[in-house]
Amino acid sequence: MKAPKSALEEEFAIALKDAGIYFVRAWTFHPDRKWRFDFAFAWGVAAEVEGGTWVGGRHVQGGGFQKDCEKYNAATMNGWRVFRFTGEMVKDGTALETIKEALGQEEPCTSPQEPEEPTSDSTD
Repeated sequence: MKAPKSALEEEFAIALKDAGIYFVRAWTFHPDRKWRFDFAFAWGVAAEVEGGTWVGGRHVQGGGFQKDCEKYNAATMNGWRVFRFTGEMVKDGTALETIKEALGQEEPCTSPQEPEEPTSDSTD
């Protein structure tokens, strides 16, 4: 059973839609784990909305923080750029502006793309 979407995630989703940015929610990115991103975008960009920052939520406590580190490190090793946002960043527009900049767009993105496999620069 999937966890319900948070109010902050809903607010961010509305801002993204209003900006014309295509995204997928709860995107499973790892081939062996059930890890999901809150939001996945084109070109291997992902966003996580971290609730409970100031009230001792799961993401800022020992075990939860460690599990998040494992997840984000695995994502990076698989070619993803993961952006983490607090509730304040969602509310003040910082999250939206960061994603726009990460996607390098002023115009809406209309299709998702998974990150390409890394290529070797060596010639044998």
